[in-house]
Amino acid sequence: MNSMSRVLIVGGGAAGMFAAVHAARNGHEVHVYEKNEKLGKKLFITGKGRCNITNACEIEELFDAVLSNPKFLYSSFYSYSNQNVMDFFQELGLKMKVERGNRVFPVSDHSSDVIGTLAKEMKRLGVKVSLNMAVKDILTEDGVFQGIRLADGQVVSGDSCIIATGGISYPSTGSTGDGYRWAKAMGHRICELSPGLVPFAAEEPWIPRLQGLALRNVTAVIMDGNRKCYEEFGEMLFTHYGVSGPIMISASSITGDLLKKNKLKLVIDLKPALSEEQLDQRVLRDFEAAKNRQFKNALGKMFPAKLIPVMVELSGILPEKQVNSISKEERRRFVRLIKNLTVTLVGLRDYNEAIITRGGVSVRDVDPGTMESKRISNLHFAGEVLDLDAVTGGFNLQIAWSTGYMAAQGIR
Repeated sequence: MNSMSRVLIVGGGAAGMFAAVHAARNGHEVHVYEKNEKLGKKLFITGKGRCNITNACEIEELFDAVLSNPKFLYSSFYSYSNQNVMDFFQELGLKMKVERGNRVFPVSDHSSDVIGTLAKEMKRLGVKVSLNMAVKDILTEDGVFQGIRLADGQVVSGDSCIIATGGISYPSTGSTGDGYRWAKAMGHRICELSPGLVPFAAEEPWIPRLQGLALRNVTAVIMDGNRKCYEEFGEMLFTHYGVSGPIMISASSITGDLLKKNKLKLVIDLKPALSEEQLDQRVLRDFEAAKNRQFKNALGKMFPAKLIPVMVELSGILPEKQVNSISKEERRRFVRLIKNLTVTLVGLRDYNEAIITRGGVSVRDVDPGTMESKRISNLHFAGEVLDLDAVTGGFNLQIAWSTGYMAAQGIR
C-alpha cells in the first residue's frame, strides 16, 4: 500500500461515509464530494427518521434477507458483519437498542446521531469533506482511474475512487442516478432499475377512507391467482392510494415483477391468533354483550374506529340491523371477512416513495473482495449503486456498511 494514496469518494451517504472512515484509518488521504448541503441526507430520513442501523440476527440470516445477489456479499458480510457494525458505533459512543425483528436503532431514536457519529469520526481522522459539490465526470485513461471533474469544471486527480452515489429513489435527497450513468459510460453492465421497498397501489374504492390506519399483528398473504407468493406477520398501513408499512414494503421487492403482468390479491387476516371457530365464539360473545344495539355500534371492541364503517359495508349486513337479529349465516360470513379482508393490488408506487432502488451496477463487473471494478483499475463501488437489495429491517444499511468497508480495504 503506498502510504499516502489519495482516495476520492463520490457521495457522502452511508456507504461513502463508512468507506471514508475506514480508508482514513488505513492512512489514506481521503476526500469526500457530496452534492447536497449536508452529509447523509437519505440516512437522515431512513427508518422514519430513526435510522435502522442494522439487524442483530445471526450472520446466516443476513444472506436470507438479501433478495439480489446474496452470494456476492459473502466476503463483505463475513469480513464486516452486523456485529462489527454495532461494535463500531458502540466504540464511538453511540448507544443502541434492539427492537422487534432484531432491528437495531440508536437509543435516542434520532438518525442525526448516526450521521453525527460518522461525521465526527471523519473529522477526527482528517477526512476532507466538500459539500454542495457535484461531480460531473469520472476520468480514466487506458482503463485506469485518473481523477474526477467537478460541476464547476475543476479537475481533481486521485490514486483511487469509490463511487457511493446511491440509487434513484427519494430523488429529493439527491439520488439521481449519476453513478449508473458514469458506470455505464465506462463499460459496466447495469441491471434493470426498478423501485424497491415501495408501497402498493390498490383499486378498492374504500381504501382512501382508511388512510393513516395502522394495523398491528396481522397476517398478509399475497396471491397470484391460486399461487401464494408472499406471507408475513406484522404491521401494515393504509394510505390514500393503497397499502404500505413494513410487511407490505418488504413484499414489494418480491412481488414487483409479477405486478407488471397482472393484478395480485392481498388477503389480510385481521385476527391471526384465532382460528375461525375461536373467532366465531369471540364474535358471538361480543354480539351477546351488545344484543340490543345496532350492528354498526357493536364492533368497538373488535376494530379500530376507522375500520368499523368499512367492515360493516363489506359484511353485507345492514348497519342499522339489531345485533340479536343477525343470522348465524351472516355471522359466519362476517367471521370469514375478518380472516380474509381482500385488497386488489394493481401496481407499485414510484421512486419518490421507494426506500431503495433495485438493480444497478452488475456485480459480475465488480470484485467481491475489494469492490474494485473489473473494467477500470482503482475504481471501486459501494452501497446502493450496486445491484444489491434486501428486505426491510436494517439489511440494506448493512449492505452499505459492509461494501463501504470492503471498498476502503480494497484500496491499493
